[in-house]
Amino acid sequence: MNIIVERAWKKDTYTIGKLIIDGKRICETIEDKDRGLTDNMSVDDIKKKKVYGETAIPAGTYTISMNVVSPKFKSRAWAKKYGGIVPRILNVKGFDGVLLHPMNTAKDSYGCIGMGRNTAVGKVTNSTYWFYYIMDNYLIPAKNKKETI
Repeated sequence: MNIIVERAWKKDTYTIGKLIIDGKRICETIEDKDRGLTDNMSVDDIKKKKVYGETAIPAGTYTISMNVVSPKFKSRAWAKKYGGIVPRILNVKGFDGVLLHPMNTAKDSYGCIGMGRNTAVGKVTNSTYWFYYIMDNYLIPAKNKKETI
């Protein structure tokens, strides 16, 4: 499975993107500010430009694990549905614990990626619905088929 987050609207405090799965646009995304980081940069260069809790992960290609229980979110209803498993983006230079999870604004991000509909300036709405939709229709089936995401 191939998931693309196409960062479309880069603002001073947040980034809105398009979430595309296997060529199909699903919804929008919200992240922290895009500071021009890429996975080709050194960890030192990334850390020089990164502002903790206010920086989107470096643009690049990553693998998503569907086998990690989130200690922070495992008790949330949306995570409990999946046994506490929250999609984790692996091997992100200069970042730890990057997840895909429900959120409405970049203030909730801390480097993670949220999904929803961009129906209001600077936010996405219905993020829990879109999290369930993506998990139930794409990520859990891929996990069950042992597909690389």
